Amino acid sequence: MNKIYIETMGCPKNQEDSERAGGMLTDDDFIIVQNPEDADFIIINTCGFIDDAKRESINRILELAEYKENDSDKALVVTGCLSQRYKEELFEELTEVDIMIGVNDYVDLPQILKSYAENAKNVANERVLHVEGRPGLLEGKRVNLHNTHYSYLKIAEGCSNACTYCAIPRIRGAFRSVPMADVVAEATYLAASGTKELILIAQDVSAYGYDIYSEYRLHELLEKLNAIEGIRWIRLMYCYEERITDELIHAMATLDKVVPYIDIPLQHVSDHVLNGMNRRSTHQSISKTIHKLRAAMPDIAIRTTFITGFPGETEEDFDILYDFINEVRFERLGVFSYSKEEGTPAASMHHQVDIEVADQRKDSIMLAQIEISREHNEDFVGRELEVIVDEIEEGAYVGRTKYDAPEIDEAIVFTSSAKLAVGDILMVCVTDAMDYDLVGVNVTDMIDA
Repeated sequence: MNKIYIETMGCPKNQEDSERAGGMLTDDDFIIVQNPEDADFIIINTCGFIDDAKRESINRILELAEYKENDSDKALVVTGCLSQRYKEELFEELTEVDIMIGVNDYVDLPQILKSYAENAKNVANERVLHVEGRPGLLEGKRVNLHNTHYSYLKIAEGCSNACTYCAIPRIRGAFRSVPMADVVAEATYLAASGTKELILIAQDVSAYGYDIYSEYRLHELLEKLNAIEGIRWIRLMYCYEERITDELIHAMATLDKVVPYIDIPLQHVSDHVLNGMNRRSTHQSISKTIHKLRAAMPDIAIRTTFITGFPGETEEDFDILYDFINEVRFERLGVFSYSKEEGTPAASMHHQVDIEVADQRKDSIMLAQIEISREHNEDFVGRELEVIVDEIEEGAYVGRTKYDAPEIDEAIVFTSSAKLAVGDILMVCVTDAMDYDLVGVNVTDMIDA
């Protein structure tokens, strides 16, 4: 049997693709290994969204290629957004890569690898470029490559929003929802496999259902997922502001498993910049939606991301953004300097902003956010919060509250005299706060004391 190693770069949507690919391969008698040196096929799922992600993916490809130096029988396989977007150029320049496929070609991956292995036996293992599939939806079982207590659940693929700075629609195609029955079946399978936290993802989670049901159905999907036995938390990522309906807010506020957390990639709040980005939100609509969310769920954690230095962003535009952030005081916030992506409308816009200016504006926001984050954290000191265990360290545990998504948000480091396992959910009393993390102790230890 051929052994495969799978590594994922970029966003959770890529992670779910890797798990689907792993499921297809294991169904076809491939064996997943945890170390690239043990693999016959080293597979890397790349990110091609912004310049930093591209560089990181290319550097990692070259690092993984080193495993072939002492074993010429190994094959390096590159897939993901980077290979989809730059297939010919990448295949020509990275001669270390043996097989390159696109984001719509996973269904062909088992046969491609088998054919390559057979050709290798006959010393005819020519390099393979296979980026030709049509956009669709990945189906079949998946393997959890990293953990069992939380799972990303992709409820749609592609994007139809046509933001002027973004290449995703060109890479992954138009928005297409996964039928509701299939999402529920997948979630039920994940729950039976040990998943306690479902994290709903897509390029635009809030658009779920419109393409197949002619109306937004995310609130209805949440109701069905909330009824699945074994699931404890349900988290929403990547919700566009203009599609956060009253029905969705009501579902979030009343369904007991839906955590008080939402990720809304706002990108900016100046109407001038939002218009240039081809965003449908406005300063007024954003303010109104945030007010509705906080009125319905006073303890909600709102995560967002912003872009500084978008073409045409003036000092006045930036001041509007900076003042808004200090006024609204988001619980979780990230900022990116604008990345000029070839092939996007924004790349050819006039009045490109110097990267030094974009970086300075980004740094100004993050300095302000450090203080905001610390103040939010200090409000938790003395409170008892529900926490899920993510890691076990010597003498302590690392977990997350309902207000934090894995890998991107804050952690709470706590002690417990009781022996805990990854995935356990318990009450922790917060004893100290830092800029971006919390410190605590298992509540039962305080009671016993």
